[in-house]
Amino acid sequence: QMQFVESGGGLVQPGGSLRLSCAASGFKMDNYHIGWFRQAPGKEREGLLCISSNGGSTNSIDSVKGRFTISRDNAKGTVYLQMNSLKPEDTGIYYCAANCPVSSGRPFSKSLGRYDYWGQGTQVTVSS
Repeated sequence: QMQFVESGGGLVQPGGSLRLSCAASGFKMDNYHIGWFRQAPGKEREGLLCISSNGGSTNSIDSVKGRFTISRDNAKGTVYLQMNSLKPEDTGIYYCAANCPVSSGRPFSKSLGRYDYWGQGTQVTVSS
């Protein structure tokens, strides 16, 4: 089955940091723009950051700029999300998927069918 496998979630205090990983399973991710998404409790899933296939460009929404960083290692088939200065509102299930909008400032479509290779997600809880 072709999908991403997310890991690294957990419970962290406000102001803390966490690093998530997203590994491609059953396919090579080299040619895809890949993004991180979050689904907060009771809310729709939203796109957060996107990285180009070669890692040279990124796009992110305003609420995570300066706090979250996306990176990738194509040799390892893995995308990372470094999250710093975490806030309670960052709580949610974090997913990655392919075919996100990588041009700076371009919005993420709310239609989840536009993205591919969804995984099961990893839970992040920010709480004291």
